[in-house]
Amino acid sequence: MAYKRIKPKKIYEEVSDELYEMIRSGTLKPGDQLDSIQQLAENFQVGRPAVREALSALSSMGLIEIKQGEGTFVKTFDPSIMNYPLTTALLMDKENIKHLLEVRKILESGTAELAAKRRSKEDLVEIEAKLSDMLKVADNEEMSDKADIAFHVAIANASKNELLITLMSQVSDMMTEKMRDFRRLALYSEEMSLKQLHQQHTRIYEAIFNRDEACARHAMLLHLQNVDESFVTFILHTTEGM
Repeated sequence: MAYKRIKPKKIYEEVSDELYEMIRSGTLKPGDQLDSIQQLAENFQVGRPAVREALSALSSMGLIEIKQGEGTFVKTFDPSIMNYPLTTALLMDKENIKHLLEVRKILESGTAELAAKRRSKEDLVEIEAKLSDMLKVADNEEMSDKADIAFHVAIANASKNELLITLMSQVSDMMTEKMRDFRRLALYSEEMSLKQLHQQHTRIYEAIFNRDEACARHAMLLHLQNVDESFVTFILHTTEGM
């Protein structure tokens, strides 16, 4: 009989599991403020980097909100998300990240194809507005993140497929935290400049505008492949030695 190899958990996963269980059981309730990173590190008897990694994973899952200068708070959440294993949100694992990027390419390329087929004039106005917004806020990291996500959401809405929209939203939420870190390091690099990103987004919009389904799928796939190559390089670099 073949047995699956058991991988030892990293320290931050142990911390994440414990905090997750405290939230799931109601020990920590929506609105509760978590102890400081220093205090959590002392309580769990681990290093502060492990606590930061754990909080990042829980934030990716939508269970906590990290407010700059205020602290970390348990969010009001949909109990249904507790059906998902926490490991789904632990995107520090390189294999999980690669698999998630594959799912994203499959979903978003198909979504762009459907958007080209089903988009309305109102959808085009919305997608073009988000495309314009990305240029306007290019110098603001936080606003640029939101504008980028809004562009992809507008395309998803144009697909007119509610299940697909929901799936894309879940994948997007899982990617958000890591993508923020990635953008800070990669979007302004020679490998992936803002100009290149705008050109790629424009090609996607034009294909949807022209109702060219095949071109929309290809443009989105090419865009995500280019982004993902830089993203994977970043992840491999930042997770070395973990």
